[in-house]
Amino acid sequence: MLEKIMELLEGKKYQQLKALLNSMEPVDIAALLDEVPPEKLLLLFRILSKENAADTFVEMDSVSQEVLIRSFKDAELEAVLDELFLDDTIDIIEEMPANVVKRILRHSDSETRKKINELLNYPKDSAGSIMTIEYVDLKKTMTVSEAIDRIRKTGVDKETIYTCYVTETNRKLIGLVSVKTLLLSPNDALLEDIMETNIIFSHTHDDKEDVANKINKYGFLAIPIVDNEGRLVGIVTVDDAIDVIQDETTEDIEKMAAIVPSDKPYLKTSTLDLFKKRIPWLLLLMISATFTGKIITGFENALQACVALTAFIPMLMDTGGNAGGQSSVTIIRGLSINEIEMGDILRILWKELRVAVICGLTLAAANFCKMMLVDRSSIAQSGSNVVLVCAVVSITLFVAVIIAKLVGCTLPIAAKRIGFDPAVMASPFITTIVDACALLAYFNIAKIVLKI
Repeated sequence: MLEKIMELLEGKKYQQLKALLNSMEPVDIAALLDEVPPEKLLLLFRILSKENAADTFVEMDSVSQEVLIRSFKDAELEAVLDELFLDDTIDIIEEMPANVVKRILRHSDSETRKKINELLNYPKDSAGSIMTIEYVDLKKTMTVSEAIDRIRKTGVDKETIYTCYVTETNRKLIGLVSVKTLLLSPNDALLEDIMETNIIFSHTHDDKEDVANKINKYGFLAIPIVDNEGRLVGIVTVDDAIDVIQDETTEDIEKMAAIVPSDKPYLKTSTLDLFKKRIPWLLLLMISATFTGKIITGFENALQACVALTAFIPMLMDTGGNAGGQSSVTIIRGLSINEIEMGDILRILWKELRVAVICGLTLAAANFCKMMLVDRSSIAQSGSNVVLVCAVVSITLFVAVIIAKLVGCTLPIAAKRIGFDPAVMASPFITTIVDACALLAYFNIAKIVLKI
């Protein structure tokens, strides 16, 4: 499709190109425009219809949006901003550099600027920062007919009309009613008789991830956001919730891989930026790995007495790290979707201990058989007792798996307890800790069994 679009553009077949683009969904157009060279981007964007242009602009990545904003004439920028919902404008402003933000605000009317400034004052990760103030509000004294008339008059400028909110004169939220309920009720029925009063809502300073999870849990299209006095100040819609869940999941994956989270798409991120995101953790983990080197150095005499032990160090460290990573990822995911609470720590430890024992015994038995069949001759050539060396490695493997799984399930919970993101305590940190513990166990078991 991109090749076809570029071919039509190069051939100056603008009518065909306009028909093709405007027949597509905005999200698909945005994906194509994100791949277009910057010098062609503005021309293609101008070909879009007015309705498609704003919807497409919202779906584009921040790099392409910035290119367009810098290229827009004042009238074009005002036209696009006028078509955007306020929460989408906020999202764009948060991604743009200061000089671009100033231009956006300069071309917004005073009322819009006031609302933008109010929303920008909410903490970055709060519900207030992602909510929209464009919702339909009704009064309990309205009839169904009056309510539908109000939706027709005001709904065109609202982000969603499928759920309407019933408020009192001071904007206090007292109920909600769906369009389905309105359509199926008699025209003269009062809203106070048909509205839902058992309302699930969130507060402006609630974490946006918690709000998104609440929308996902209850299957809402939108959730009302209230202030400390219970006054309705906005709503968070399901499309924004999906964006939050996707962003938080991406951030967790990056943290679990020891990468500083980035807001830019991978292909739009420069080599230098990727370096800056990755090098801090690599340096930290490299320094922390010094402990394992110190442990090996401390048991140098034991290694000299039984050289065969050296060959199995990588296997023990890798297996321990993998076992710990399995537990940590499971627990981190459970914490992020609220399947696991802080009070579940004892149940988690008991379950992981049982899993660790079964896994450890299975791996130890398989490893003992493998060593007796495959590594027997090399161990014998070093002058060591084959059965005892196999036993040392297998026992250590069993112990390492138990330590790894217990550490892997404990650290994420401990991190959340003290206010850190549990994803930080994923594989890299756990691997370093487990490596040190596995080596200590390995050499001490060897000293006891082999008497070295």
